[in-house]
Amino acid sequence: MVDFDTFVILLLFLAGTTVKGAIDDLDRIIRTLEKCGFRDRFYIHCDGALAGLMMPFIKQAPKVTFKKPIGSVSVSGHKFMGCPVPCGVVITRLEHVKVLSTDIEYLSSRDATIMGSRNGHAPMFLWYTLNKKGYRGIRKEVQKCLRNAHHLANRLREAGVSAYLNELSSTVVFERPHDEAFVHKWQLACEGSIAHVVVMPNVSVEKLNNFVEELIGERPRWHEGGGFRVPCVAKDIGQENCLCGVHDKKLRVV
Repeated sequence: MVDFDTFVILLLFLAGTTVKGAIDDLDRIIRTLEKCGFRDRFYIHCDGALAGLMMPFIKQAPKVTFKKPIGSVSVSGHKFMGCPVPCGVVITRLEHVKVLSTDIEYLSSRDATIMGSRNGHAPMFLWYTLNKKGYRGIRKEVQKCLRNAHHLANRLREAGVSAYLNELSSTVVFERPHDEAFVHKWQLACEGSIAHVVVMPNVSVEKLNNFVEELIGERPRWHEGGGFRVPCVAKDIGQENCLCGVHDKKLRVV
């Protein structure tokens, strides 16, 4: 029998899911936990691998702060920040750091790293990037990514390709191309019937336009007979974003 008086809830708050770029509602999660009686018996980890460094510059995004009852936050340095080596930062409360800390005799100090070691170059890369770009520079890049992501999503829809974009994300989801060579060339990440493009600061409008033009040009060739009906991806991106003959107002044939 579960003793709910000692039961502790462990939750993962996602700031940008891998495939669709979804962002959880942190405040709603906290309100729900407190409403259910778990006022001081939950631990929330905020996984902000990609979008975590973008969210502070997006007005409508949930505010992640230790003024709220969260336990830890993690972000990647090699994604949005563009550090040349895979790296990340985990920030947590001092009480949790003390639990992880271990006295290292040969160092004459305490070690608080998760793995007992860390790459000394990664903090240098992060420090350099943050100082070079500054607050305004990072904000400008975030705005550029969101603007370009909306441009890509609109171009795809105008061309008859089902596409979806979370308003707080720069990840554009669309129907999966039926050519693995095309997928490999553009390094598309696919899952089932959908693919996605993560629009980062290095991606220009010109490159996005080239991608759409090549996709539209190659699309008819991937289906025998020279024409095809737009595939249904409503279960993946919602009926309102699907341009197939069933869910779109007009039957689209390419």
